[in-house]
Amino acid sequence: MFSLRSVSKTFPNATIALEDITAEIEPGDFVALLGPSGCGKSTLLRLLAGLEAPSAGSIEWEHRPGPGDIGFVFQDATLLPWASAEENVYLPLRLRGRKWADAAALVESALAQVGLADFANAKPRALSGGMKMRVSIARALVSDPMLLLMDEPFAALDEFTRHRLQDDLHALWRRSGKTIVFITHSIYEAAYLASRILVLSPRPGRIAADIRTAIPEGERRRASAAYTDLVAEITETFQRVMPVHE
Repeated sequence: MFSLRSVSKTFPNATIALEDITAEIEPGDFVALLGPSGCGKSTLLRLLAGLEAPSAGSIEWEHRPGPGDIGFVFQDATLLPWASAEENVYLPLRLRGRKWADAAALVESALAQVGLADFANAKPRALSGGMKMRVSIARALVSDPMLLLMDEPFAALDEFTRHRLQDDLHALWRRSGKTIVFITHSIYEAAYLASRILVLSPRPGRIAADIRTAIPEGERRRASAAYTDLVAEITETFQRVMPVHE
């Protein structure tokens, strides 16, 4: 889908966020960006979204994305508090000039994909934290993007809700075949969700490891030996990457 060619990012205050990032992302990959705070994960997502430009290197697209081709899910649901769930999902289409009559079926489908078909008219104040995040994901999906960027979307949720949304996102990815780049600080979350894990070093962020995953599908994925082995492999990688403090 796209290639990162020796991508680096230095900010005006001389902070080097990313250095010499090179990777090939294939269509249908679920890539987890895993690394310590401040290692440039969010900066990399902003570069992919076109919100920032690399200071060096390049991002080469197989098919350059147009309007609606990239969906972005932030850590906070960032919903309009006065708008219903369907109005929040409709927002990106409305901003691009789509009339409600043309967009209604797309909004309905997006809400159904995240299990909120019966909550189309609910305002954010009537929704739980997990439901708000589902609306945010539906808003990112409504344009049928070829690439979905997710910046720690489950970090603020309780463990039960987080597991449920992980299950739903994994099923959505398997069903849709979309390419997803997902930021997390959780080794367990990365191991469960991703088909591929890019481990970033402390700032300046560099790719310290590129781990391919192979966990059998099914309800007991988290209980499988393959999952346990993968968590151990990622943990060992982290121990090699992270600096030792005396």
